[in-house]
Amino acid sequence: MTTAPLTHGNAGTSSGQPQRWYDNRWLQLAVGIVCMIATANIQYAWTLFVPEIQGKFGWERASIQIAFTIFVLVQTWLAPIEGYFIDKFGPRLIVAFGAIFIGVAWVINSQATTLLGFYIGAAIGGIGVGSIYATCINNALKWFPDRRGLAVGLTAGGYGAGSAATILPIAAMIESSGFQSAFLFFGILQGSLAFVAAWFLRSPGANAKVPASAKLTQSRRDYTLKEALHTKLFWLMLLMFSCVVTGGMMAVAQLGVIAQDLGVKSFKVDLYFFTMAALPLALMLDRIMNGISRPLFGWISDHIGREKTMVIAFTLEGLGIIALGYFGHNPWAFLILSGVVFLAWGEVYSLFSALAGDAFGTKHIGKIYGVLYCAKGIGALFVPLGNLMMEATGTWSTVLYTVAGLDLFAAFLAIVALRPMLAAHVAGTKLPPPEEQPPRKPMQGLASAG
Repeated sequence: MTTAPLTHGNAGTSSGQPQRWYDNRWLQLAVGIVCMIATANIQYAWTLFVPEIQGKFGWERASIQIAFTIFVLVQTWLAPIEGYFIDKFGPRLIVAFGAIFIGVAWVINSQATTLLGFYIGAAIGGIGVGSIYATCINNALKWFPDRRGLAVGLTAGGYGAGSAATILPIAAMIESSGFQSAFLFFGILQGSLAFVAAWFLRSPGANAKVPASAKLTQSRRDYTLKEALHTKLFWLMLLMFSCVVTGGMMAVAQLGVIAQDLGVKSFKVDLYFFTMAALPLALMLDRIMNGISRPLFGWISDHIGREKTMVIAFTLEGLGIIALGYFGHNPWAFLILSGVVFLAWGEVYSLFSALAGDAFGTKHIGKIYGVLYCAKGIGALFVPLGNLMMEATGTWSTVLYTVAGLDLFAAFLAIVALRPMLAAHVAGTKLPPPEEQPPRKPMQGLASAG
């Protein structure tokens, strides 16, 4: 089913005013990506600080890592509340609020001398990152209904790969000046960058040209959160999202143990220009593939549909994980197959957000996707089961095959359940809901029926 292109307002005609320079949607996309890049280190650079914190204070690493768990849970589980404020106040204030929080979080970390201090910093950082992440994704959904997959993929890719440019400077500053100075300097730098960028963000106004997709099935009206929660489609999306996120997070969390069991953890890979152990190189591929997969699969989904793209990506990931179990003892196969797994996993954050906009509209997408994004929090809670499964069975194979099963199950649901359910859902939105339709007299109804 296809939909005819629609535009929300026409520049220079709807209100007699010329289009404002900041109503350019590509500028809005670029600003959103900058905000995400400024935010990424809160999550992705944390691993650099953990050994330094442990060395200074002597705490157990597991106790320090509780801070990261707090961060993930706060970031994901508060998303529905943040979505409410995004829909109410717009992107500028929420991103500015989040920028202050991500800066304050690292300033607190720079001064913390107790575990509680780092836990508080993690909670504040989770609020800040969640606010910025959700807002920028939602803004991309609103500006690019015709290219939602690509737009949210580029935005999410800014978060997934945004730390690449600053990882080395952070590591160098930790080595030269200590982790506390690095926390303070980069906290102020990142918070300031996101705060300044926030004031350039806008939601599409009456003068903004926002064409709908002519290729994909998209809802003709905006659903409220309550209406979305009353659809079977929403809960199917949440189930699929949770399966893939849980599987991906479990695979990533166990990669080091898998590499050790396969005997490739310390194998030196000669790449002519430099030599590196297989595991660190695989982790570098994680960053690269994570950044590539989100816009790549998002762009593909804009052309062939979200459901078909999900089938391809989830099947690729499931088969890649199975192959990793069979051939991973070869260092080169381990690198290639782990890259395939990471490539096929990162796209969930672009596909499900784009699908939510297609299915439920964008007026209340902050709250709707906020609830859907809780799937990441669900996945974080299930990740420790991977350790329990390994201890119970004595092998990582159980974990790998369970993860692959979750991915293949989600791929199966995408084709046999999601596709027909989405088509039926969108077909029912061609007309406004009954309470919005003007009453018709019997004769008018007969005339229109003929």
